[in-house]
Amino acid sequence: MECDVCGRLMWRWPVPPTAWEEEIWSCSWCHAATHVGGEWFEISRPPYLPLGMRWEKAVADGLASGASHAFGIFDKTMCGIQEAGMSPSDYLWLPEREDACGACREAASLIDSRWPQSMRSKDARVTVARRL
Repeated sequence: MECDVCGRLMWRWPVPPTAWEEEIWSCSWCHAATHVGGEWFEISRPPYLPLGMRWEKAVADGLASGASHAFGIFDKTMCGIQEAGMSPSDYLWLPEREDACGACREAASLIDSRWPQSMRSKDARVTVARRL
């Protein structure tokens, strides 16, 4: 599948089929996600979110304390750390905080710059709902 934001090929998440047979596709370049199938949508494309609303804080026993890392895709932090049992927390990762990892901040800023201005409005990405 081709990414509707940047035109690159997307990667299909290796998740078992759900009861709604949803597939999740992610772009490793701009981190756009596309959901295909599911109970209510044929195609669901979440809109652009600014840096402070896009990533959750990563949590894992092996992460050093004192630094806040962004949980990226592919079970790694945005700066590339991969720890056993790492997961996103219930809290947003805030890049403006003093304890935010600088390398995560740089990666997040780079990914954010890959979204064209024309794709940043809430209606820029087309979502197709099933007809009932």
